[in-house]
Amino acid sequence: MIPARLSVRHECWPLARPFTIARGSKTSADVVVVEAEAYGHRGRGEAVPYARYGETVPDVLDCLRAHAASAASGLDRLTLQSRLPAGAARNALDCALWDLESKISGEPVWYRAGLPPPKATMTAETISLDAADAMAEQAAALRSRPLLKVKLAADDPIGRLAAVRRAAPAARLIVDANEGWSMQLLCDLLPAMAALGVEVIEQPLPAAEDAALDGFVSPVTLCADESCHTTRDLLRLPTGYRMINVKLDKTGGFTEARRLVGEARRRGLQVMVGCMVATSLGIAPAMLLTGLADLVDLDGPVWLAHDRDPGLTIVDGMIAPCGPALWG
Repeated sequence: MIPARLSVRHECWPLARPFTIARGSKTSADVVVVEAEAYGHRGRGEAVPYARYGETVPDVLDCLRAHAASAASGLDRLTLQSRLPAGAARNALDCALWDLESKISGEPVWYRAGLPPPKATMTAETISLDAADAMAEQAAALRSRPLLKVKLAADDPIGRLAAVRRAAPAARLIVDANEGWSMQLLCDLLPAMAALGVEVIEQPLPAAEDAALDGFVSPVTLCADESCHTTRDLLRLPTGYRMINVKLDKTGGFTEARRLVGEARRRGLQVMVGCMVATSLGIAPAMLLTGLADLVDLDGPVWLAHDRDPGLTIVDGMIAPCGPALWG
């Protein structure tokens, strides 16, 4: 147990261009940063409060400040798992404690967590939802990237996707509906999706309608995002999902994310490691899980007008770790 002094703050990072999905658009990344200090060392963690999950920046800040006394008394990561629910607040604090422990011990987080050292890996880059011609322009600018994630809604998904495919004919494709489709629409779209070379469709239905996917066999791999936050959700995940998207802001930190990846693997599920739109500080912990993933989608910092310094390096669809100067 390490008695740590906490400080928390809200930061707003402007985006280089709007980021639009089926449920809305954003022009900035609002993040919460936790700093935990002890014995002359400082650990940091970053999280993104997400309205879809009922989170706001003020609520997350209040939650973290309410646990400052517990941290000063030596709140450890295992106790934290039961003290706070999964979500942005626990993510920021959990990651800050991992970073602090690493700095004090002189051992990198990957070593302490029993994981292989992180290395450069392929990441998806996202095509934001827009008119078909505008999405084609985005795809043309990214046509050399090996893996693209295409945001789609219920309005003309095939027209938009076909425009992207024409502009980036060689790219592997993930489609993300962000809960925007019905079961009937999914069934109607699957043949064309398969014909256009889509490898994965992420969260096609609203999470509350997941029961329709139990027993469903899709020609394209279906990936649960909003439907799977923590290990507990695996128990009720419908069989139509063959992949889960692990995001630290959903799991409530690196501790549960590592556990979720392991349990998903044991159950025969594929794993995508994903993120919210965040700075490199928010992405760095997820980098440690990429060696266990089938797909990686950690392009959050690419959307920022500027990132932290030092930060992760993302060039031509490859993301490389930064090391302990950033986190861990």
